[in-house]
Amino acid sequence: MTDKTHTHKSISENVMMKHRRLAGLLARLGIALVFLAALPSERRQGVAQAKEGGEQTQDATAITFSEHLIADKYAYAYGIAAADLDKDGDLDLTSADYQPHNMLYLFENDSQGTFKKHIIQKDDPERLERHMVGDVDGDGDLDVVIVKNLRGHLLWFENSGTPTDDNLWRRHIITTNLPGAYDVALADFNRDGRLDVAASSWTLGNQFAWFENDGTPTDGEWKKHLIEEDAPETRTMRAADFDGDGDTDLLGTVRQASAVVWYENSKRADSVEWIKHFIDDKSLCPAHGNAADMDGDGDIDVVMALGFYFMPDSDNPHASRKSEDNQIVWYENDGTPISGRWKKHIIQTDFDDAFEAIAGDLDGDGDLDVAATSWRNPGRVAWFENHGDARGKWTQHLLKDNWRSANQVIIADLNGDGRLDIAACAEHGSYELRWWRNEGR
Repeated sequence: MTDKTHTHKSISENVMMKHRRLAGLLARLGIALVFLAALPSERRQGVAQAKEGGEQTQDATAITFSEHLIADKYAYAYGIAAADLDKDGDLDLTSADYQPHNMLYLFENDSQGTFKKHIIQKDDPERLERHMVGDVDGDGDLDVVIVKNLRGHLLWFENSGTPTDDNLWRRHIITTNLPGAYDVALADFNRDGRLDVAASSWTLGNQFAWFENDGTPTDGEWKKHLIEEDAPETRTMRAADFDGDGDTDLLGTVRQASAVVWYENSKRADSVEWIKHFIDDKSLCPAHGNAADMDGDGDIDVVMALGFYFMPDSDNPHASRKSEDNQIVWYENDGTPISGRWKKHIIQTDFDDAFEAIAGDLDGDGDLDVAATSWRNPGRVAWFENHGDARGKWTQHLLKDNWRSANQVIIADLNGDGRLDIAACAEHGSYELRWWRNEGR
């Protein structure tokens, strides 16, 4: 593991303090001072590059991030989560590594953002990928629910209470009947006090389904309930209460149908019925997004990456579309989410191969910012600064460029300093898991 912030300790703290004082003075006069020259080269790579109006500039007033490698030499890095798995008060990380490694890792956090690798599962062939963490068996500790792509399995691994003792976690099957199992969400959908699982199934299954936890989650496969079938290339699966009625609804994307949808949870007696509503069915190639109250009005909106696998110069059916259709956006829930398509607000255009977007207050100013990844063209991690009006202009800050196949991104405080950090993984061409420590201003 490499920690770049512990290099170049010969940099003078006095020089740094003088630059900061001068920067503050000039800022009060309406002048910006860039003090990147006082930073080690590795730190400079983590300082935000601001982009507005298509031009790249350095922004000394924004928060800065330092970049840290957690692990490399993956066979294929896709699927991460942050949670306090060992109950020591800090956030650990889980990370999947598929064939031929066939591993699920636990990275134990020392509370400062230094991670020790443990193995949750090994020799599980094919594609362990996206996963979520929750207390599946109700014993007070956090377990891992994970997809096994291609084979069509959903699995969960049981936390024994001593997750870092280097014993493999006990493996349980939720289903073997979800071809191309791709993404998961955990919630109590039928309000019986137990965590259920919802999942998407990529191109091999083209369906959304949920699986009922009947209170005996270790006793064989769970009952499957189909939500929708014949949906071409289901990807995102996330849980949130979009209509504010106290039960948990679902967010999904259907990439080849250009559809962002939510499914209204309508519990009736002992069953759950799902009513489909479109958030958007006009935007190109939606990939991954998450629920968040972007405008602070008390209802749940959606932040989303659009344009994954869309190449404007290719011969695909959307060739008439432009690179500006590769977007990071958010959809506004106006309090009447069932009344029609949601209003789309563009955060960034020309974010080629946009893969995933997630929201959090990165700069601590009380509003939600967004972190996102761009996949192969060229492979990037960036965050987007909300200046107080989510419907207004945003500023893009580039954290890492030319990081091929960047995919899942999460936001979490990984070193316990009260500031939200960013972690992401990248598969073919990079094979890494990294995090960006939020250094503040």
